[in-house]
Amino acid sequence: MTYANGRTICDADSHLMELPDFLTAHADPADRERMPPMGSLRTGQFNPAAHIGKTGHDPEALAQLLALGDGLTRGPKWHDALGSFSGTERSVALDMLGFERQVIFSSFCARPIFEAEPDIRYGAARAHNRAMAAFCGGDRRLIGVAMAPLDDVAQALAEIEQAHALGLGAVWVAAAPPGGRSPGHVDHEPIWALLAERGLPFILHVGSSPLSIESPWMNDGRPDRRTARGGAEVIGSKDLTVIHQAAQKFIAVLVLDGVLERHPTLRGAVIELGAGWVPDMIRRLDHAHEIWARSEPFLAEMKRRPSEQIRAQLRFTPYPFEDVAAFMAESAPELYLFSSDYPHAEGGRDPLGRFERTLEGVTEAAKARFYEANFRDLYPA
Repeated sequence: MTYANGRTICDADSHLMELPDFLTAHADPADRERMPPMGSLRTGQFNPAAHIGKTGHDPEALAQLLALGDGLTRGPKWHDALGSFSGTERSVALDMLGFERQVIFSSFCARPIFEAEPDIRYGAARAHNRAMAAFCGGDRRLIGVAMAPLDDVAQALAEIEQAHALGLGAVWVAAAPPGGRSPGHVDHEPIWALLAERGLPFILHVGSSPLSIESPWMNDGRPDRRTARGGAEVIGSKDLTVIHQAAQKFIAVLVLDGVLERHPTLRGAVIELGAGWVPDMIRRLDHAHEIWARSEPFLAEMKRRPSEQIRAQLRFTPYPFEDVAAFMAESAPELYLFSSDYPHAEGGRDPLGRFERTLEGVTEAAKARFYEANFRDLYPA
């Protein structure tokens, strides 16, 4: 028996847990000493530095993890989890989970790379992508996600081509105006065309923008009040309410600038940012298209409404505590994807069980879309 318990499942969001040499071991020699710091990687009692050069957990810890069987998600999290920093172990973990495919994101690299100085930003992304390919390369079920800052178009194109050559299956981008331009700027047309041609979806994920609400909003005059930031949840309650906003802005501008319309084979996804905002965003975009088409005539040139473009080309992962059935009814069953967030604590001890409860009353066909078919629209290979 596996955790999937007979259901066909593709996992749109999981993570590896970096060791301290994740970037430096894969950087160009000239860049090795200039890799951006990723901060402390320590999680709980686990010492990542002590595991540099190891192919997995120590035998005793490994035996305990294997004994979890179909209860793997209820076991240790972060670096202590099976397959957290070893691609070979991840294959075993995937056998125990019973998932058909699994998308792999890094855990600590996004902000350091996207915020790095321009002269090292692309070298750091290149090191990340090589490290990701090394982790995923031994198992075709694993889909590694590259990083490519879009600020410098020529360098972005080179990194996307290299990610494709490495066998990576998606490209993580920042939810910000690249180089001070709209993502729909004419200079970026070659980027969207290349992603469409190579069949690489662009991804906005937690880390595509800063995680936390700005500091003034946290100043409530109560310095002793506890926040969840930095604990198992990583973000706090105030952060949760706004964490999606940068991605929503990026997607809305991308649609209104006509990128999806001009590149109908381009695919993209917004991952680990919830989905409660998605139906309202779609309504607003349709309103913007309809109402402003006279004063902004280029909108009238669109052959497909924004809602049609999004339904065909974009996907979103709800949090397991959200009402996925309501989102499907309010928008479309094609839009939403299952995700485990393994081995992060935010994924919980039973993400599948929690999603099953939120999908009560949904048809089996819609559930099949959520667990597999929508994923294969995004990752057809």
